[in-house]
Amino acid sequence: MSSRFRPQDAAAVVCLLSLLLQPVHAQTAAASTAQPKKPAATAATKTRTGGAADPLAAERRANAIALVNALADESRGFRDQTLKARVQMQAGDALWETDKERARALFRRAWDSAEAADTENMRRGEEQNRAAGRPSTRGLNIPNLRGEVLRLAAKRERALGEEFLVRMEEARKRETGELNNASANLPTGAPTAATATPNAAGGKQAQPERRDPEQTPPDVARRIQLAMQFLADGDVERALQFADPVLNSVNPLSVEFLVQLREKSAAEADRRYNALLTSVALAPTSDAGDILLLSSYVLTPGLYMTVGEGGQGISSSQRRGDITTPDLPAALRVAFARAASQVLLRPLPQADQDASATGRVGMFFVISRLMPFFEQVIPDGVPALRARLAALNPDIPERARDNFEDDLKRGLVPEGAQGDPVQESLDRAGRATDPRERDMAYLRAAQAAASKGEERARDFADKIEDSELRRQTRAFIAFALVNRAIRDKKDGAEVLRLLAASGELTPVQRAWAYTEAARLLAKDDRTRALEALESAATAAKGIDAADPDRVRSTVAVATRFFDFDRNRAWEIMADAVKAANAAPEFTGADAGLSSRIRSGGMSMTMNFSAPVFDLTGVFQTLAREDMNRAVALAQTFTNESPRAVATLAVARAVLDGDKAKP
Repeated sequence: MSSRFRPQDAAAVVCLLSLLLQPVHAQTAAASTAQPKKPAATAATKTRTGGAADPLAAERRANAIALVNALADESRGFRDQTLKARVQMQAGDALWETDKERARALFRRAWDSAEAADTENMRRGEEQNRAAGRPSTRGLNIPNLRGEVLRLAAKRERALGEEFLVRMEEARKRETGELNNASANLPTGAPTAATATPNAAGGKQAQPERRDPEQTPPDVARRIQLAMQFLADGDVERALQFADPVLNSVNPLSVEFLVQLREKSAAEADRRYNALLTSVALAPTSDAGDILLLSSYVLTPGLYMTVGEGGQGISSSQRRGDITTPDLPAALRVAFARAASQVLLRPLPQADQDASATGRVGMFFVISRLMPFFEQVIPDGVPALRARLAALNPDIPERARDNFEDDLKRGLVPEGAQGDPVQESLDRAGRATDPRERDMAYLRAAQAAASKGEERARDFADKIEDSELRRQTRAFIAFALVNRAIRDKKDGAEVLRLLAASGELTPVQRAWAYTEAARLLAKDDRTRALEALESAATAAKGIDAADPDRVRSTVAVATRFFDFDRNRAWEIMADAVKAANAAPEFTGADAGLSSRIRSGGMSMTMNFSAPVFDLTGVFQTLAREDMNRAVALAQTFTNESPRAVATLAVARAVLDGDKAKP
């Protein structure tokens, strides 16, 4: 990170701060020339009596606009291209209602910065993968800055969104052309992406590349994500304008879009889904993975399942708490059943030429999962499907059957009607002859018990023989129990009891849990809430001074203290700024919490965002109480990112009023 300002900016910034920190009613010639033209009075700047403009509110608004403009200009000198792009696009968004021309210019400037950032981030990702021996950047958490600019700009103006979509597609074609040219220049005999395998004649033939059902092409994903935002805003027509060109392929995003569209317009969604069924039934590359995803629209909207390569593992993604089978027209249910059976009954390719995403194991799983539906909707087609299951049966390893046993009914049968996952896992542990299998069974039992808030999960974790896996599982279970007490039970006293009984949580997890307990106890037990905040402050101080988690935890404490003691909250935020200046990696945004188990190729992760760790919420709160003081505090950050996040939060608190959200 660079120092606070470039030397050539110092005079302008000091001038701006002088304006912002003087009493809002003061007027000077210098101030009037330094500020942009004041906007017309809006509802937010009018008094409740007579609709007259509120001069103090108008002055605050003008100051906020000046603050955003100064930050946008300062961002030109940022060395971090990712930060530069984000500040410029957020500045454009903040100024949209005031000065659309300036906002469009900032969005276009943000796009140029985002292109540079994406190129640099991809280069770094490739370097990391080469160092780790991985073939691509897939799996790395690389931000898509152009996508961020696109989403925010398109929400403001469709024409601007289409402009950026065109530029993004041009860039993709340019990058693809460069890759093709590089491949053409490889020495003769150099390996390519296709894998060569011997054929019957002793020569080589390219093994077809397997399709990945979880991967959505970037241009498709961008359009559908934009369309989903418009659906959320209630703008169905605009959503369809963006989504229709790419609703001709099956992927989790396209099916989820249709599910969301059905909530707004069932007829439009059903018509597009029926067209997609026809396309899938006719396409020679369609496979069981496509059918599994398409089944979500009919049977489990919001729950999407995919099968790993060759049937190795079932993955599921649930976007809703409750999975309810929709009331679809009977004709549409029959259309899905017919299209699905048509794909699932195609001749099986040779094993070494099977390019489907699911392989034989996956096809067996999909037919087995959908069989009750087939029996209900197209009983005449069931004999052929049963014959296909019988033909596949010899190729299905017993371990594969055990692995997807629970997934056969996931989302289709109410949880109460299913077997007890804890007891089933314990039964597997009792049958296991291999120590690793036994440990994994106890791990699943512990996880299932913790998901229900049962403290016997710790007992199951203690039965794991592998000491490192046992340690990770205990920590995972401890955090899961605390998280459930906060998010599901909303019981602050229970959170405090669990914290007292568990020593496995990390300091940042403890700090977060204490602040959440304080929030839950604030109304009914103020004394215990304050005690919890003091415990959170102690946990924060126990984190290394250069660790960003120390800053995040301190910010969380200050945020919660604002409801109890505002002076103390300001004091703690001053400490948070000092901590941030000692932690160069602290950005002030996008914080989250996680708990993870990794062992022998297995990974289990629980993570979620934690806005209370970020600067946006607390600086919006501080700005509403005292804008000038909040501006002054924001300017004491020495690193670019937290200073920019805090400054934008202050400005948005004024410009957006009650609409301002972290």
